[in-house]
Amino acid sequence: MSLQAKISLIKNDLNDQQLDYYLARDVIAVDCEMMGLNIHRDRLCLIQIGDADKFITLVQIELGQKKAPNLKKLMEAKTPIKLFHFARTDVAWLQFWLGIAVNNIFCTKIASKLARTYSDKHGLKELCKEITGKELNKNQQSSDWGNLEMNKEQIQYAANDVINLIDVYTKLKVMLEREGRIDFAIKCSNFVPILAEMDILGYHEILEH
Repeated sequence: MSLQAKISLIKNDLNDQQLDYYLARDVIAVDCEMMGLNIHRDRLCLIQIGDADKFITLVQIELGQKKAPNLKKLMEAKTPIKLFHFARTDVAWLQFWLGIAVNNIFCTKIASKLARTYSDKHGLKELCKEITGKELNKNQQSSDWGNLEMNKEQIQYAANDVINLIDVYTKLKVMLEREGRIDFAIKCSNFVPILAEMDILGYHEILEH
């Protein structure tokens, strides 16, 4: 993790100052941690937000929490661009658990698949290694994110994903523009909320034959 990163760990929601700060950015990176991968069973536990200046905010979502008004304002705003890696999952959990309909999405996993057609490895760990030369430690990926007393390893892991995502986006954007695929990447990212809604409703294979 960068030594220059400034990390805040808070509960429930962004404060007004944090909201105004992120609303003024052009691009923010967003990630979520859950208790598992069943959206109807496994709750949303943590939302990570970061920008190019490495101001990182980790928002812990408490058991039973249904609203986060400032997070909703930020995620539903027309700007900034919200970067996710495999946005489909995070967008679905934000919608289902907090009623947030994320707007202006860019998915770096979609971008990687469109730009890096020479590879079948599109995880964030592989992307960071190739594009930024950084090794991501994924040891905390399977972790008890519902524990409100997060350890140092969890905090570092959670911050690292959003710290590196903007660098990945910047490099992928250059590749997509060079190959004439940036507009299509944006169109695909704009379709993510529909895919997320399908997942919530259980229509996982509706686009298959």
